Amino acid sequence: MKKQLGGIALITSAMVLLMPQAGAVVADSSTGRPEPVRFATFNASLNRSTEGELVADLSTRDNAQAQTVAEIIQRTDPDVLLINEFDYDDAGTAARLFNDNYLSVPQNGVGPVDYPYHFVAPSNTGIPSGFDLNRDGTVGGPDDAFGFGEFPGQYGMVVYSKYPIIDSEIRTFQNFRWADMPGALLPDDPDTDEPGDWYSPEVLDVFRLSSKSHWDVPVDVQGTTVHLLASHPTPPTFDGPEDRNGTRNHDEIRFWADYVSPGHRSDYIYDDNGHEGGLQRGASFVIAGDLNADPNDGDSVPGAAQQVLEHPRVNNKVTPESAGAVEQAELQGGANATHKGDPRYDTADFADTEPGNLRVDYVLPSKNLRIAGSGVFWPLSDDPLFRLVGIFPFPSSDHRLVWTDLKVYGRDR
Repeated sequence: MKKQLGGIALITSAMVLLMPQAGAVVADSSTGRPEPVRFATFNASLNRSTEGELVADLSTRDNAQAQTVAEIIQRTDPDVLLINEFDYDDAGTAARLFNDNYLSVPQNGVGPVDYPYHFVAPSNTGIPSGFDLNRDGTVGGPDDAFGFGEFPGQYGMVVYSKYPIIDSEIRTFQNFRWADMPGALLPDDPDTDEPGDWYSPEVLDVFRLSSKSHWDVPVDVQGTTVHLLASHPTPPTFDGPEDRNGTRNHDEIRFWADYVSPGHRSDYIYDDNGHEGGLQRGASFVIAGDLNADPNDGDSVPGAAQQVLEHPRVNNKVTPESAGAVEQAELQGGANATHKGDPRYDTADFADTEPGNLRVDYVLPSKNLRIAGSGVFWPLSDDPLFRLVGIFPFPSSDHRLVWTDLKVYGRDR
């Protein structure tokens, strides 16, 4: 059963979207065509342990981690940027403060980056479900929330853009129920014969698919609408043999695979305003975010990442890479030595014992967008900029910023 769900009034009041003018469009002087547009994702670990702590940290200009994160962003200079693990607050204060006090302020001699537009909206993290989701005998706490979190909005998201965000066409899917996905990979109680029965019918009647949220944020890029499809699926770990987080991670990724598929595959989808269906045929899109799934290694359900990596509408001809990832896999050893995947594609520096460094952060454009370049900000250890990523304890994040340059020409198709 599909439900029209509330919360949009809160989203609308929290959005900070339109400013007086967009950034200038730079053209190639030899052709007159616009230069490629850089889309990026960065799990920046700008999450805090208590509500309001991030706002407090960003209220001044001297938070060391925020300075380091901002310098990475300034040096890579994305045009459209998704930040994961950025605590949400109802007024959008943290997003505004990070822009005003860090991104707009030169860091270590690097020029500021100007984002006239940004978008924030609520996250399922820390919102109590009212049920004992982890079956530990008690109801309450971060593991019984709709998404793991100590308080509502922890580990949220924010989108920054140099190009206008088309606010009237934004779609959010915070309240979409997991059980409303046909053929959902629901977790199974290994002690019973009934399949997919870890959660009771009462739980499934309210349980949300997205551990944070799924957003379709349309951006007007030089006259063409590009849909930034932003999310941050739950890690496929921190559970038991029922694999409730692994199966959820799989289906959170599947959501985008279905959403960009015209026709019946996306008919079941509904957004937080009750509008049904997925992305229209021929629309340009970029799937971005920390998907918490490596195509070859780690703990995700086999094939989880491939749902979008190998989707017929996704341009996967170029894979972002870095020399720093190769170096660190060799230096750190441990689980990295047994990985099947090529370490040059890694985007996160995880524990050497388990799971090792992985490719979990993605910027995946549609096939009607040409890739002009890509990369992962992971310098070699003898590079002066290595100080921005470092090793544990990390000065910025255990994830690396991933970017792809796209040629976006002409009007919508």
